[in-house]
Amino acid sequence: MNVGQTTKILPAGEAAVAAAARCLAEGGLVAFPTETVYGLGADATNAAAIARLYEAKGRPSFNPLIAHVRDLRAAERIACFDQNAIALASAFWPGPLTLVLAKTNDCPVADLATAGLETIAIRVPAHPLAREILRAFGGPVVAPSANLSGHVSPTTAAHVQSDLAGRIDLIVDGGAVEVGVESTIVGCFEVPMLLRPGGVPRGEIERVLGRTLAQPPDDPNGDSGQPLAPGMLASHYAPRTRVRLDAERIESGEALLAFGSGAVQGIDAATAVMNLSARGDLAEAAANLFGYLRALDAGGARAIAVMPVPHHGLGEAINDRLRRAAVGRE
Repeated sequence: MNVGQTTKILPAGEAAVAAAARCLAEGGLVAFPTETVYGLGADATNAAAIARLYEAKGRPSFNPLIAHVRDLRAAERIACFDQNAIALASAFWPGPLTLVLAKTNDCPVADLATAGLETIAIRVPAHPLAREILRAFGGPVVAPSANLSGHVSPTTAAHVQSDLAGRIDLIVDGGAVEVGVESTIVGCFEVPMLLRPGGVPRGEIERVLGRTLAQPPDDPNGDSGQPLAPGMLASHYAPRTRVRLDAERIESGEALLAFGSGAVQGIDAATAVMNLSARGDLAEAAANLFGYLRALDAGGARAIAVMPVPHHGLGEAINDRLRRAAVGRE
């Protein structure tokens, strides 16, 4: 599709599901909600469609994509499941957990989607609209966040439209998403590894496995610069405005992204204030994170000062996204 083509927007419903499935089958690009963020879907077996997806997002082609499938049975057709993977899938699917597994010998997913790796990232989303689209289409769908690469992830259809109107074929509007941060990614290697914190907290995964998750290497991209999994590039999820973390006071011209009821010096001088969760609820904060970053980014502040957020539970994922948003911008 050429940039400037009209992007159709349909409200959630049977007609939208049918249109989405038809568009995917024809090699088109469809944005739809998952429980984490809005995804930009393409037929995972269609290399030409995936190339268009990379182009529409401006995403580096060495950054692999997550394949979304309707259930565990569909997942087992494209990935090899060991005991740990079965335990995690049984506990958390459908839901915000992605597993990185060895591909099956006859895996139909295009090499472009896996960036040439011998592994594949796969998950079963929980959002009912996403599941209906996957059922109607009948095959795996790659669906990275429906935004320009490296920009703040979209949690509403309006966010998708802001970034990708004229670049994709269809947006299915299912309202605001529930979780608000991307899926947790676990590499089911010889030793299970937490590749990206996300919607399922580390502690819950470790309880199911009965062991501590390994940490990725200091350079998870290795000598090739190629990530082990999606969402691992150092600079990612970033607003255009500079982000300053662990702020204890507000500098001139800054907006404030607050958390909880703690005090910040100079708050009266902030150009704008948005609180992720005034009551200190990490689930509420995760759901608000990307929408609030986008709103503050649009406000013209010199920088976005971010109050400290606890690191436990979903706080690990929130801090991961904030750290990546600040890379090169602090």
